Amino acid sequence: MFDISEELKKVPDVPGCYLMHGESDEIIYVGKAKFLKRRVRQYFQGSRNLSPKIARMVEHIRRFEYIVTDSELEALVLESNLIKKNRPKYNTMLMDDKSYPFIKVTVKETFPRVMLSRDAKHDSNRYFGPYTSSFAVKEIIDLLCSIYKIRTCSRRLPRDIGKERPCLDLHIGRCCAPCSGNVSQDEYRESVDEIIRFLKGNSEPLIKRLKEKMEAASQKLDFEEAAKYRDLIANVDHITQKQKITEDDGADRDIVGYAAEGSDAVVQVFFIRNGKLLGRDHFHMTIAQNEPGEVIVSSFLKQYYGGTPYIPSSILVSDEPEDADLIGEWLSGLKSRKVTIVSPLKGKKERLVSLASENASLILKNDAEKLKREEARTTGALREISDVLGLKEINRIEAYDISNTNGIESVGSMVVFEKGRPKKHDYRKFTIKTIKGPDDYGSMREVLTRRFKRALSGSSGENTSFDIIPDLLLMDGGKGQVNIALSVLSGLGIDIPVAGMVKDDLHRTRGLLYDGKEMPLDTHSEGFKLVTRIQDEAHRFAIEFHKSRRGKAQVRSVLDDIPGVGPVRRTALLKAFGDVEQIRTRSVDELSKVSGMNISAAKKVYDYFH
Repeated sequence: MFDISEELKKVPDVPGCYLMHGESDEIIYVGKAKFLKRRVRQYFQGSRNLSPKIARMVEHIRRFEYIVTDSELEALVLESNLIKKNRPKYNTMLMDDKSYPFIKVTVKETFPRVMLSRDAKHDSNRYFGPYTSSFAVKEIIDLLCSIYKIRTCSRRLPRDIGKERPCLDLHIGRCCAPCSGNVSQDEYRESVDEIIRFLKGNSEPLIKRLKEKMEAASQKLDFEEAAKYRDLIANVDHITQKQKITEDDGADRDIVGYAAEGSDAVVQVFFIRNGKLLGRDHFHMTIAQNEPGEVIVSSFLKQYYGGTPYIPSSILVSDEPEDADLIGEWLSGLKSRKVTIVSPLKGKKERLVSLASENASLILKNDAEKLKREEARTTGALREISDVLGLKEINRIEAYDISNTNGIESVGSMVVFEKGRPKKHDYRKFTIKTIKGPDDYGSMREVLTRRFKRALSGSSGENTSFDIIPDLLLMDGGKGQVNIALSVLSGLGIDIPVAGMVKDDLHRTRGLLYDGKEMPLDTHSEGFKLVTRIQDEAHRFAIEFHKSRRGKAQVRSVLDDIPGVGPVRRTALLKAFGDVEQIRTRSVDELSKVSGMNISAAKKVYDYFH
């Protein structure tokens, strides 16, 4: 039994992280502290004025643990990693998990390339971005490579010059083919330098070149070609249109503003690179009622910049967090250069932050209805189901299905929904091993036994789908399947609510069977729709797995029935002819020429099909 008052006496007064655990021993909150003893004790002092969110969280704490670190900075890094890994219920959470594309110019190569990159590394290459659209980045790269005829291949140059013929890009006019040795390094570098100037914002040389080509095509009366260059000029103008926001110092910085209402917040970020607004994006966060702005901003900075591939030298924020200097020190270590976090009070920078906050407010207002609908079909639907079944809370639902054709090659599927959304990474497939023939109950017993024995043994490894115990099992087969599930769980000593789907005469779900009673569901409710989505997903996943198994089995059975054809010859035949139908049409002579075959084996194959 965990005695909180006794355990509080043991907490050391040193830097570290603390983890609060709830009723099911799940981590519900992660925090950091310069002095662990003082911070952790504050949660359990009845006279302390706690915020409503923290007060609710404290009611659910059943135990806590802590991890000692050497410094407050190490505690901050550990806190960020633990929040990202466990996504605790009472931490302010960043909902979006986005990555942004960069344009990478491989200037360290003798003949550089221009390519899309998801990571801006600290190496000798040049990176431009981040951009908010992968499609736009691909368009820019395609345009630059076609205009400047930059190579896109991965050949090692100059080592491979002249070793192979130039590829198709040379013949269609998209590459100057440095692999052929006809282009000097200096000539090639001139084009690369122009590309770099363009990516830094100087588009005039490129537009000038395109206009010259357009005029030359017009003089030749090649109006189709001229129109192509006219469209390219329009694309360049669109890509490099004059920015509404510019900075005179040409610095790289992010502008961070936010807006909040109820339990929702939107953070708006402007990406300023080389003094120009390169792009912007917004992020949704879940917060507590009346969450202070500095807490929202602090949570965003730690969660977003802990995972983004590029960190600017300066971050301007609407509300400066208490730990701004500590976060800046952490980000400086990640960037290997000084990073400052500042909340400007006046001037142009303050107006930029205000503009970001205004944009966040507009997005929050416009998205409010959409967020409300999404909440209704996910967490709202879960609340409806939990109310109907009389359960305290449902977060994770697992559903199972068995698929077979006349009892042959039975398979099982497990699909997982968390917070009302499918969590496909946790889906699992089962090949039935111990049951022969069309026995769905026996097959389900095997699937559930294997799944929950793995959970109890911990042999599946850390943080995999089998390690997590669901809040509800949803069975498609009604009373029989529910009884099988309850029997398996009881035998393993596991207590999980199990509900089955009750069907009408047309085999349509009309309610849930729980605790021996039918619980009707309003067929127009979000809870009913969620149950239907889970049911359909379990069927789909099982049937797809069964089809793939059946197809492989059919290929094996046809060829493996032929005497003298084992796995090696079967593979060689399929590799040579593609499929069984092609093998069927071949002569003995053709079959005997396949690697590993001889006349005797070839004749057996031919005779089998004829």
